[in-house]
Amino acid sequence: MLHDKAISSITVATTAFNSPSDVGRVTQVLLSLQHSFEMLLKSALVQNGAKVFDKRTGRSIGFESCLSQAEGHAAIKLTAEDAGTLRAIDAMRDDEQHWFNEVSEQILYRYARAGVTIFDEVLDRVFREQLASFLPTRVLPISTDAPKELTLLLDEEFSQIAALLKPGRRARERARARIRTLLAMEAHNDEDTRVSSRDVDRVEKGIRLKKSRAEVFPKLEGLGTSVEGAGINVTVHFTKTHGAPVRYLADEAQEAAGIREVDLQKKFHRTATKLAEDLGLTGPKSAALRVHLAVDKDTKCFHDFVFGQSKHRAYSDNAFTRMREAKKTADMKTIWQAHHPRASKKDETCSVAGCLAGRP
Repeated sequence: MLHDKAISSITVATTAFNSPSDVGRVTQVLLSLQHSFEMLLKSALVQNGAKVFDKRTGRSIGFESCLSQAEGHAAIKLTAEDAGTLRAIDAMRDDEQHWFNEVSEQILYRYARAGVTIFDEVLDRVFREQLASFLPTRVLPISTDAPKELTLLLDEEFSQIAALLKPGRRARERARARIRTLLAMEAHNDEDTRVSSRDVDRVEKGIRLKKSRAEVFPKLEGLGTSVEGAGINVTVHFTKTHGAPVRYLADEAQEAAGIREVDLQKKFHRTATKLAEDLGLTGPKSAALRVHLAVDKDTKCFHDFVFGQSKHRAYSDNAFTRMREAKKTADMKTIWQAHHPRASKKDETCSVAGCLAGRP
């Protein structure tokens, strides 16, 4: 049923994309495209025995959790680049559904085409099916606006935003809508991308101060697309390198443009107990695996929340994914023997004894 819903939504998305009417077209494409992937990834996870229900809430997991589980999954094999593409689609859909943004035809084409490519590849890897077998033979994608090289496209978008923000244009909201789309595209290099009004405000300020695109959108540097084939066999993948560093400032009075705000409680949402429970391990064995993988030394995996004089450590989906994958192949007995609490105390005793004996 999840598989059928995925096929239905991707069909609606392609139908909307090829519609001769512009009424609600972009909205329908983004909503249906995002929904098709949530259903496809859930069906792929269920097919491979993964859990897609949250024990705490009793509800099925959301889009982010689907991506987290699918990325690097042995059967689904969703790459980091493809996950970034889907995060960008989700971010655009989020604004389109809950507020508004403005997605140019060139950008819409890139993501729709890349989305169809990824959908077809996942469908083939997991179910040994081809998307073409589910679409009507009469489908004929037509575009009167030939796709442009991505760097040129981004420069044109940036120039149009700057033009809309010029004094006397009275087009500020249209400019901000376009800013939201480019911020959503930063999901390729930033898995925590959430487009907020504060992000838009800072970008707008940077553009008004005549900053360059690289300064205002550092995470878009190095983003490109790989286009192969021709006609109905064309495939599109987004490619990326790490963008320029992004500054995070606590003082909003300081000048900055390319800033990201991250909801840390949303990113680091698992306690040590919940992490162990989700992994199907006891608390001590989960702790031993964390030590073995150096999870508590990787800031992408943990964060310490301080409330008054209390400090609580929480873990991200990165920690869960790393530990889950390691658990499949690791020798937990050996890990337990090396890192269980009494072993740690023994190591400390040996270390002290070695120092007293003059050994390093």
